[in-house]
Amino acid sequence: MTAATHSTLFPQVPDTADAVLDGLDPEQREVATALHGPVCVLAGAGTGKTRAITHRIAYGVRAGILQPSTVLAVTFTNRAAGEMRGRLRQLGAGGVQARTFHSAALRQLQYFWPKAVGGSLPRLVDRKIQLVADAAAACRIRLDRGELRDVTAEIEWSKVTQTIPADYAAAAAKAGRDAPRNPAEIAQLYGAYEDLKRDRAVIDFEDVLLLTVAILQDRHDIAEQVRSQYQHFVVDEYQDVSPLQQRLLDLWLGERDSLCVVGDASQTIYSFTGATPDHLLDFRTRHPGATVVKLVRDYRSSPQVVHLANGLLAQARGRAAEHRLELISQRSPGPEPVYAEYTDEPAEAEGAARRIRDLIASGVPAGEIAILFRTNSQSELYEQALADAGVPYQLRGAERFFDRPEVRKAGAALRAAARFGGNDSLLDDVIDLPSQVRAVLSGEGWTNQPPAGSGAVRERWESLAALVHLAHDFAAAKQGATLGDLVAELDERASAQHAPTVQGVTLASLHSAKGLEWDVVFLVAVAEGMMPITYAKTDEQIEEERRLLYVGVTRAREHLGVSWALSRSPGGRPNRRPSRFLDGLRPGSVLTAGRSSSGGGPGGIERGIGSSGGTVVRRSVRTPARCRVCGRTLTDAGEMKLMRCEDCPSDMDEGLYERLREWRAVQAQRSGQPAFCVFTDKTLMAIAETVPDDEGELARIPGVGVRKLNRFGTDVLAICAGQDVGGDDEGD
Repeated sequence: MTAATHSTLFPQVPDTADAVLDGLDPEQREVATALHGPVCVLAGAGTGKTRAITHRIAYGVRAGILQPSTVLAVTFTNRAAGEMRGRLRQLGAGGVQARTFHSAALRQLQYFWPKAVGGSLPRLVDRKIQLVADAAAACRIRLDRGELRDVTAEIEWSKVTQTIPADYAAAAAKAGRDAPRNPAEIAQLYGAYEDLKRDRAVIDFEDVLLLTVAILQDRHDIAEQVRSQYQHFVVDEYQDVSPLQQRLLDLWLGERDSLCVVGDASQTIYSFTGATPDHLLDFRTRHPGATVVKLVRDYRSSPQVVHLANGLLAQARGRAAEHRLELISQRSPGPEPVYAEYTDEPAEAEGAARRIRDLIASGVPAGEIAILFRTNSQSELYEQALADAGVPYQLRGAERFFDRPEVRKAGAALRAAARFGGNDSLLDDVIDLPSQVRAVLSGEGWTNQPPAGSGAVRERWESLAALVHLAHDFAAAKQGATLGDLVAELDERASAQHAPTVQGVTLASLHSAKGLEWDVVFLVAVAEGMMPITYAKTDEQIEEERRLLYVGVTRAREHLGVSWALSRSPGGRPNRRPSRFLDGLRPGSVLTAGRSSSGGGPGGIERGIGSSGGTVVRRSVRTPARCRVCGRTLTDAGEMKLMRCEDCPSDMDEGLYERLREWRAVQAQRSGQPAFCVFTDKTLMAIAETVPDDEGELARIPGVGVRKLNRFGTDVLAICAGQDVGGDDEGD
């Protein structure tokens, strides 16, 4: 649930430009009135950044300084763009374009393609998976479903970082990416994929940006036409901009500086897609005269939640941490975060479901509760636990509200009733608007009481119930509103993708929860191996995991639950431990790592003065890895896993290596993951060279780690000892 739906749903449109500024705090007001020159807004979680930038646009429009048609606001999701359009409409600035980067670029590409290239734009493919599979077949490379997904992600990363197939291997190594296949194979697949697209005359979503960039670079007349149309730009979530998106933004701007960017380096959680906070952090360097406004007044979360969030970032390191913002809660005190430890994962899910059932019984709406986890695969356990407890839920990332079949049918029924209501017997005995809506939707499956259990029937009912709730709010806000008025409101909301709230506990991954908020949040499986996730190896990857947990914490307004399980399944070995990120923060724990002393400082405004100071980045000192054969310092990631140079002689047990590969294939098939997620080839080679006798020796091999040791250690040691391994891999 967003801040927009938590506040008044149908506010009155401000009478004047000055009225747009009412209710803004000093920093938000500074953002709203800074309409000229480059502006950078560093906005912490819950500090009202969307409010600040939408009021900025609306104030400029209502004051006559900005023409609505010349403003382009861009963000990263259709939901965020829809929310922005909804807010601008409520502020009397409905003519402003608010789009995603891809949506804005596609619109321009469709318009200019006939002039720039000729003919019609090639067909846009929704999903790459089949094309990648066909490319693999053409290259005679076998990929399972997990590998297809991973290779597709590598191709997408390559394109948004403007990396061509021939340069993939070097670029991936430089970026420290853990490639799912041999980099040369991925480069080959990438090249074959691009050839197939050309042969079939199709383009993908990244091509939309690439082709728009190419046209604007090559055709100065078209670039000038775009710049004459759009003269003022606002970019939300600027910390998530990729190099390709930044290039497109530069071409839109030209030599002008009428740009306002908004972001928070501490919420950079999409680097695996090519996003980088560097553009945000370097903004003052690129624009020395920029006005920088820091928003740190947190209106979302209680002081107790904010204290935990600040504590997480206080331990952070790296460049983003140097620019962290220390939040100051503006809310009344609330309860302390609740930490819970369970024996196993099913017990953890059942515990969360019980607490949620009690909260709902005490009056907390189900739609104000969320369970957030690290990976989507964890959802099923919580779906089952909530269903068993009789608690309604919804999955984040499912079909958009106004695209659901039951919502489309309900809209058609309401439209027909508004037009021909006098002849509808359902409406004979009802007068007020909410009663009319309930009567019409009763014919579509809505009832006063929800159906029992969960599943598709319950989801359809929840969709219709959301429309009933919306009708109540609309009638209360607009006296005398008719069914026709409500239908018009629904049409505008559908156009803006401004959906009403569906009542049900939200299940979502931490990544998909970005930008949302709830009264109650349960952060589950906050244990080593899952948070940070096992494959996060480098300092940068670990810090991104910390930021991901920070995003999860800052989704909560008042109640926050943090839990972990000691083992995966009932009866498993209880050797998991809470996440290192909670050290020194949860009761009874001790901080095991040094705190970063630097921070972004208090909120406020910094005026551009024509120069900017450099930032000193502290780097951790690590003992260099050395080859165990010749003693040379190792820098290559693969060599560091083997603990020897590639060229140094290997004493690997070839038979053991093959047995380990066969075992890994079985584990990968069972878990539905690519083989490298079990162990990489280099790790298997290191095991076959070391032939460990016990868990201590196995744990010292790079690439094993605590979670994999717990899950696979018994099998691996048995294989190394020449024993046969059974089929059960579920115990911990």
